[in-house]
Amino acid sequence: MQKKPLSLTQIVVATSAGNALEWFDIAIYAFFAVYIAKHFFPTVNETASMLLTFGSFGASYLIRPLGGMVLGAYADKHGRKAALLLTVGLMMVGTAIIAVIPTYATIGLAAPIGVFVARLIQGFSAGGEFGASTAMLIEHAPHRRGLLASWQFATQGLATLMASIFGYALAKFMPPAELSAWGWRIPFYFGLLIGPVGLYLRRFLEDAPDFTEARHTTTPIRDVFSRQKVMLLVSIGALTVSTAVNYLLQYVPTFAIRELHLDPSTGFAASILAGAILTVVTPFAGYLSDRIGRMKQMSLTALLFLVTGYPAFSYVVSHVTVGGLFVLVGWLALLKAIYFGALPALMSEIFPVSTRATGMSIGYNIGVTVFGGFTPAIIIWLLSVTGSKAAPSFYLMLTAVISLAALASVSRMQRKPRRDYQAEQNAY
Repeated sequence: MQKKPLSLTQIVVATSAGNALEWFDIAIYAFFAVYIAKHFFPTVNETASMLLTFGSFGASYLIRPLGGMVLGAYADKHGRKAALLLTVGLMMVGTAIIAVIPTYATIGLAAPIGVFVARLIQGFSAGGEFGASTAMLIEHAPHRRGLLASWQFATQGLATLMASIFGYALAKFMPPAELSAWGWRIPFYFGLLIGPVGLYLRRFLEDAPDFTEARHTTTPIRDVFSRQKVMLLVSIGALTVSTAVNYLLQYVPTFAIRELHLDPSTGFAASILAGAILTVVTPFAGYLSDRIGRMKQMSLTALLFLVTGYPAFSYVVSHVTVGGLFVLVGWLALLKAIYFGALPALMSEIFPVSTRATGMSIGYNIGVTVFGGFTPAIIIWLLSVTGSKAAPSFYLMLTAVISLAALASVSRMQRKPRRDYQAEQNAY
């Protein structure tokens, strides 16, 4: 009996559920960094402890390009479904380690090493997730790429929302001593419990005809680095401001506590707002990009990041209120949703089918590693060396300039005669 194919809605749910789980695990590490620092990276200097914690967070991103190359090439050669099953399984292993590993006080140096290894596993897994899942989505509906691919990032917003709700509830209702001692582990156990759900749903996925009927290459990694270098660099640049804002928003709970001296629950509440905006607005942004064009939408949004970043942060740090923090977070999240709702489809259109998962995975993970994973550590460093609490905006403006330059390059590529552009895409 022939198996009935999944509907587009079922494909989106099956693909996105695993993606949401992976980003939930990533977000809770950033949100609970204060407690992780205390238990696994204890030092006499609080700033040094935080730098070690976020350094471990960032160092795991160094392995993401490797995960992107290995798992992206696996997706291009063996199928999107096979790669997606592997990524969610690896993420569950990393989450389990963090959930159960004893603290530094119990097992000494083995504790931070264990956390570091867990983050490497998660980083490797996440490295292959973006390319394989985005390719799976857009290849099932080439005429609705913006809308379908936007769910890739909408579920990242949902993951942020879920992690923020956990943080807010725990900070609001648990005694501080208990939250610090063991309460911070609860979200990790939750992520571990829902992992099998993502694994189960992805078993029913099938690769799209766009992939199965395409001509395939046996050397996707070599093809990307040797013949599609410009496409790779452009994809990295287009991603830059989006990924910087993503990790800037994840730093908000720490920023609210350390720099604005607000109640811990306030930072998590602001993150809930960000997660809600990213979850709801992103699909609409993807749909809009199908209608008005991705270049116009993303260029205008990147320009708004550039011109409003410093005034927004300056106002919040000079007028410290809960409402001010919410306005800042809401504005950043809104711009991010509009920008990255169109981004996955744009990146998928840069690469041909035969190297799509590899090209997107490598470009995405190099961009996330360089401009995302180390964002919290860079912000802490900027705050220290400049003495300005508005220092996060400096990094935001720099990444906006990089993305604007990349988008200008995409525009030039797309203005070439279609035959020349297709020849560049398919040159092997």
